[in-house]
Amino acid sequence: MRESSNPVMRGVVRDNQTGFAGFGAGAAGAAQGAMFNQRGQQYDPYAQQLQPPTQPATRQLTVDDVVTKTAITLGVLTLSAIISYFLVDANDSLATPLLAVGAIGGLVLVLVASFGRKQDNPAIVLAYAAFEGLFVGSISFVFGNWVVSGDTSAGALIGQAVLGTFGVFFGMLVVYKVGAIRVTPRFTRMLFAGMIGVVVLMLGNLVAGFFTDGGFGLRDGGPLAIIFSLVCIGIAAFSFLLDFDSADRLIRAGAPSKAAWGVALGLTVTLVWLYVEILRLLSYFNSD
Repeated sequence: MRESSNPVMRGVVRDNQTGFAGFGAGAAGAAQGAMFNQRGQQYDPYAQQLQPPTQPATRQLTVDDVVTKTAITLGVLTLSAIISYFLVDANDSLATPLLAVGAIGGLVLVLVASFGRKQDNPAIVLAYAAFEGLFVGSISFVFGNWVVSGDTSAGALIGQAVLGTFGVFFGMLVVYKVGAIRVTPRFTRMLFAGMIGVVVLMLGNLVAGFFTDGGFGLRDGGPLAIIFSLVCIGIAAFSFLLDFDSADRLIRAGAPSKAAWGVALGLTVTLVWLYVEILRLLSYFNSD
């Protein structure tokens, strides 16, 4: 079975498939019991009264649910990012604290959602969006005002990064819908291996940076850094295909509508990663 390289999306699919498998088993057992009664078992009205009341059917997940919850999540993230940006603009000493709080808070909530199986909890999803907005707003200010030099303004750089991010998102949505690239188990394994390799290189570059200036040169703005950012953007873009496929499978499986929050969380994680990588790449071309 295919699994998304996004841990949030993988957890959403796993949990909902498990739940519906159990529901199916219960329905099969009920059918067998009905057959047994038809074969001659005496009907007991008192035993029937002891049966728990039938629970109302849960509304199933739809595309509209996914779109609505994702829009709400991105709306909270955008509002938080705007507030964070202007707070740093008014007092640039807040840049590092807000960046750290947003990054750590967002990471903690993603881990809680993934390993605590709370991907469909709207409070956790929206809290993640608020924390991640602090990170996005502050890092946008840093790249737009401290890293970039020359004639490019911070607003222009951020606008280009936003347009590039959603351009890639909708482009991959079209690619998925027309079936230009099929999501197969082999494709998933290759993408997951690439993501692991990128993460290992990032951590290695970070550690090497403590001992040598610039580490491995993956983030210093040179040719190698540009290539590495392009690779990261490519992996993030192809990750959308797995996210779309996971959402499709949830809808086809009849998952409950609350699963839309987990899909929104997974898509937002990928969007934030893509935005930061595009912002970083643009800063390379607009700095000395």
